[in-house]
Formats: sequence, C-alpha cells, structure tokens
Amino acid sequence: MPTNPIKRRPLAKHGTRAATPPSRADEVYEQLKRDIADFHLLPGDRFTENELCERLGVSRTPVRQALIRLQQEGFVEVMFRSGWRVLPFDFNRFDQLYDLRMLLETAAVQRLCQHEGAPVPLLQGLKDIWLVPVADRETDPPTVAAMDEAFHQTLVRAAGNDELARVHQDVTERIRIIRRLDFLKQMRIDATYEEHGKILRAVLAHNADRASLLLRTHIQTSQVEVRKITLHQVFLARQSPTGG
Repeated sequence: MPTNPIKRRPLAKHGTRAATPPSRADEVYEQLKRDIADFHLLPGDRFTENELCERLGVSRTPVRQALIRLQQEGFVEVMFRSGWRVLPFDFNRFDQLYDLRMLLETAAVQRLCQHEGAPVPLLQGLKDIWLVPVADRETDPPTVAAMDEAFHQTLVRAAGNDELARVHQDVTERIRIIRRLDFLKQMRIDATYEEHGKILRAVLAHNADRASLLLRTHIQTSQVEVRKITLHQVFLARQSPTGG
C-alpha cells in the first residue's frame, strides 16, 4: 500500500489550568490517536517518524515515545525499514472488548438499580439530554457519538465504583475508532435515542432486570453493526464532511 500523505495538523492547545501539564510526547500521542479515530489516518496507512515530526513541529523523541505507546495499545505497528503502519481492524479483538463492555455496564446498572430513594444526581443530567422531544434531538454524527460515550460512561460512574469506571474508560477508548461509525446513518441515531431513553427509564424505576436486558440488547445491536464495517466505509467516513 502506498504511503499515505499526512495533512499538516498542529498539536491541540491545552489549557493552562491543568495541575500537571502534559508532556510533548503526551500531546503527540493524543493527536495521533485523534487522527486515527477521526479517520485522518486509516487502517493500513503508512507514515514515517520524519513525516510526523514535520507535520507536528516536534522532535523525534516525543514522536517515537508516542508511537511506542500506540503500538502497545494495538493501534500501530513498526514496519521493517519502512516506517509505521496503522493496524487493520481486528474484529475478533473488538468483539471481545464489546463483550467486556457489556459485563461492566450491566454490573453498573444492577448496582444503580439497588439505590433507593431519589435518583442518582448524575442520571438527572442524562434525562435532560436523552428524554427530549424528537425535534430537539442532536443529529450531527460526531456529536452524537460523543454523547453516546458520555451516556454509558455516566451510567458506570454513577454506580460509584471507581475501578469499574477506570476499566470501562479503557474499553471505551479502545473501541472508539469503530464505534463512531455506528452513527453515520440517521436511523442509528434515532435508535440510540429510543434505546437510551428506555434504559434510563428502567434504571430510574429501579427495574434491574429490564434495564439489564435493554442494555445488553442495545450493546449487542451496536456490536453487530460494527462487524459490518469495511475499509471502504472507513474511507468514506474520512472523505465525508463530518468524518474528517
């Protein structure tokens, strides 16, 4: 496969309030991960460290550190004497991550439904986002994808188990690159609103069995959609106005 021409994209600016400012390697890592998630770098694309240094305006050391980190996480691989390559999708691994996600989220929902009295405050915010009239729903795919992540992360955080939330966050980041494609069609956005609404109502009603069933079905549906993804669809996602 020919080397992919990398567009010049400056490193994102970070706020000055952070207690521990990110290192240059951290910034490069986050930028490259966004490039992969936003399909500026597609599975199979090749690039060199020198290309990244020129594009990002940094030295080779932070670029190498960032790439090694991404390699350890399964996003890229080093090619003998020919730079680096974005790894093709490993759908078997993604299936395993979706299965883990299902276990984590259903455990969180079971815990949430055991709470008596007033609903957990975090869930009240979800009502304002997902239990809205059809005319008030968000339709921008990248925005809905971010909202979808936030919905599931909030459910897990609301359960009150920090370690559960930490593992779930890691799974979320590892499936983000393909999960985003689930919202390229309006019918999937509509379905997400309907399904999130039903899950949220069941949780607020402390109906653990119904909430767990709805959540499992919701995640399994997304998992099936993921299996249908092809490299051609990824290419189209990058070329579309909302894909990058």
